[in-house]
Formats: sequence, C-alpha cells, structure tokens
Amino acid sequence: MEVRSESVTTQARSDIKLPPPSAVPKPRVQVWFVRVCSSILVWTCLVQLFAAGELWHSRIFTGFTNQISRFSAPVELLPFPPPLPPPRNYTSNGILLVSCNGGLNQMRSAICDMVTVARLLNLTLVVPELDKTSFWSDPSGFEDIFNVRHFIDSLRDEVRILRRLPKRYTRKYGYQMFEMPPVSWSDEKYYLKQVLPLFSKHKVVHFNRTDTRLANNGLPLPLQWLRCRVNFQGLKFTPQLEALGSKLVRILQQRGPFVALHLRYEMDMLAFSGCTHGCTEEEAEELKKMRYTYPWWREKEIVSEERRAQGLCPLTPEEVALVLKALGFEKNTQIYIAAGEIYGSEHRLSVLREAFPRIVKKEMLLESAELQQFQNHSSQMAALDFMVSVASNTFIPTYDGNMAKVVEGHRRYLGYKKTVLLDRKRLVELLDLHHNKTLTWDQFAEAVKVAHEKRTGAPTHRRVIADKPKEEDYFYANPQECLCEGTNCHDLFGHRNSNLTR
Repeated sequence: MEVRSESVTTQARSDIKLPPPSAVPKPRVQVWFVRVCSSILVWTCLVQLFAAGELWHSRIFTGFTNQISRFSAPVELLPFPPPLPPPRNYTSNGILLVSCNGGLNQMRSAICDMVTVARLLNLTLVVPELDKTSFWSDPSGFEDIFNVRHFIDSLRDEVRILRRLPKRYTRKYGYQMFEMPPVSWSDEKYYLKQVLPLFSKHKVVHFNRTDTRLANNGLPLPLQWLRCRVNFQGLKFTPQLEALGSKLVRILQQRGPFVALHLRYEMDMLAFSGCTHGCTEEEAEELKKMRYTYPWWREKEIVSEERRAQGLCPLTPEEVALVLKALGFEKNTQIYIAAGEIYGSEHRLSVLREAFPRIVKKEMLLESAELQQFQNHSSQMAALDFMVSVASNTFIPTYDGNMAKVVEGHRRYLGYKKTVLLDRKRLVELLDLHHNKTLTWDQFAEAVKVAHEKRTGAPTHRRVIADKPKEEDYFYANPQECLCEGTNCHDLFGHRNSNLTR
C-alpha cells in the first residue's frame, strides 16, 4: 500500500504544477502525515492478519490433532490380540470330510465331536458342511454362521483344518470318495480300531451323518476337554450375528431382568413328536400330514395323549402360563420368546400374553431392516435366540431338544446360571389334576415348586446308564469334566447324584 501511495503521489507531482516556494511547507506536512497514517494502517492490518493466521493455524492443527487423537486413542487402548497358538506338528493320517445334519445346535455339537475325532486319529479336518436339506431348507454355510478364521486359528495347536477339500479329492476330478455314517454313541476304541484303518485305504473319508456319533461318557479327559474347548472357545458366531445378538441382549437388559422362554411349540416340532394336545381336529390332521411328508421322520402313527402322559410333548402356551405363575413369576416379568413361528400364531399366545403382558420377540425389538439379512435362514435366526438365551437371567425350555441342552451346558459353564428344567411328566399329572379341580391353585402351585426345587441347573453329576446311551444325560448339557478343573468334583457336585441310574 505504501509503494502504491508513492507512485500515485509521484504521478500527481508530474501532472500538477508546483506551487510557489512560500506554499511548500504546507504540502510536505500533509504528505508526511499521509505517510505516517498509511504506515500505521498497514502495520495494523499486518498485525491483524498475523493474529488471524495464528488463530486459523491453531484451530486447524488443534482440530487435526483432535481427529488423530479421536481415531488413534481407541487403538492405543485396545489390547493386542493374543498370539496364535503354535500349530501342532503331526503327520496327518488322512482327510476327514463331514456333513452335519439337523438344526443349528445339533450341528454345533457334531462339529465339536468331529474336531475331537480328527484330533484322536491325527487327521486333517475340512471345515464342516452344514445341513441344507432338512425341514428348514436353510442355505446357510459354515461361514454364514460361524467365524471361520477364528475356528481354524484357535484350534491350530490341536487339529489342522482346511477351508475346503483339495481339488484332487473332489468328484469333479474323478475321485471316488468313501462315505459312511459312524456308529452312534461310539467311544475312542471304535474310532481307533475300525475307523482309522479306513484312512490308510481311502485317504479321504466322508462322514455323511454326524449327530450323536461320540459317546457321552467313558472318554479320556483330554478328549472331553477338547469337546468343551471347541464348543466354548472355538465356535464363535460371525461378527454380524454377534453384533445383533449383543444389541438384543442390551435392549432387554436395559428394560430389566428377563426370562428366555424356549417355547418349542412350532409346527415342525408338533408334527415330528405327534403332540396335538390343545389343537383342533383340523390342526391335528394338518400336523399328521406333515409328518408323513418327510420320509426320514420314521415314526408315523403316534397317539398324542400317550406321548403327552410320558412327558414327551412340549408344553402348550396355555400350560406354560400356569406353570410360570405356579413357579412364582410375577405378571410384570419380562419374557423373551426364543423360538420360531408359534403354531397358531398370536391366537395360541393370547392366554400366555394375558398372564405376562411383557412378552417380546426379536421381531418386536429390532427393526425389520436389521433382521432382513437373516430372514429365511433359520439357523442364523436360531443363533440370535441362542445368544439371548445364554445371557438371560433365567432360561426355561419347554422341551429338552438340542437347543435346550446346549444352552443349559453353556449356562453351567458360565457359573451355573439359573435354568429351570421342567419335569414335563410330573407337570402333566399336576396340570390335569388342577384342571379337573382335584388340586386347588395353592396345592398345584406348591406341588410345582417342590417338583423343581433341584431342577435349576445347579452342579450335579451327569447321569450314566449302562448300555442305554440315548437315555443318559447329554454331554453338552452337563460337561462336568470341564466344570470342575482345579477343584474336587465330589466337593462341587456332592455324592448324592454320583453315577445315578434308572
């Protein structure tokens, strides 16, 4: 600005005629005054610009530093992931390919068994195939439900696991694979003496059925411990399922304590078991037709009332309402229904909902968009119910199917969280006596409480029944070998339930 002022003044001087000498002092004073004011103005502007620049610089770098801190701080706070266990060094005797059958929790138990068999026989295991042809026709693969990388890495010190079968052993390349279903409830001697030699001959063996192929009892402790390690540590759900399951649990916990009710009153369960108590004649006929539709459901002619009297039917929603009230649950109890579509829909839930208005399902707690990717994938939906059931304050299954058993075992592993194991045979007797007015409500409620005093998932020995493995307590419902490590099992479980038989 100063330079510009001088150039303007010089130009003016060349264009304007100079005044007489007597008038010179006055213009010089004016010129110097202008110069001084201009200098002051310039320096003032420079100071202001410098100050503004410092402020701008400070804000930018402060903001930038804050952004760095915002993104880097959590990283610094996160612990380093634990180092992977060193891979086990062994000569593989062959490759084990397995195709699991059944629902999610039946397949989960089978996966644990198959890892254990692979370890026992020094085999290489291929990531298991999941059932896509059962009643639910769920197209989900292993990687859609479980974290494959974690499964492989977390067990690498026990078993070598491949994501897929090498191409040279596939049918596409002309390889004829040997297939077999292992004998159910088999111990380690069966696998060592009868199954292991097959790998020397065939290199790859395909187990085309995996349900209950390993014994509950009589196995060496290291094998039992490995089954638990796979179940409780090796099998994690995918991050997407884990995130949504955690959100469900968080929503429920914010509303207070909650009961997870595994209300096994779905159409497939009723058709399979032949239980039609409380159904109309049309519904009973519909369920019978469904049973005949599936040839692998071997039992066709079933007398429902006989089955119910034996305690082999899931309780109806109406019966559940009475049992919960008798057990002392109050009307404002929050109840999460962990199940698929209830047969008869909301109509069959009306009595239960009237007794306990705070009944919720995952579809009520989550946005439809959140569940959309899991819709029509029954195993993925069951995984959400599984996580909620494990986290609940109380878990109550109305039928002792695979989910009920596996959740029970998880809750035992987590410190014997309360699980009410309903004695359905006794309850049916009491319910009928109450309905025909032989028992008053108070008598009925007292009898229900007494029947379940010792059926809350407390420590107990797993029941062993010689030559009747199907009637024994299921390993995954009570993996006692994994629950008393470092303690005296007799002190934990007591002597009263040791080796119970019927």
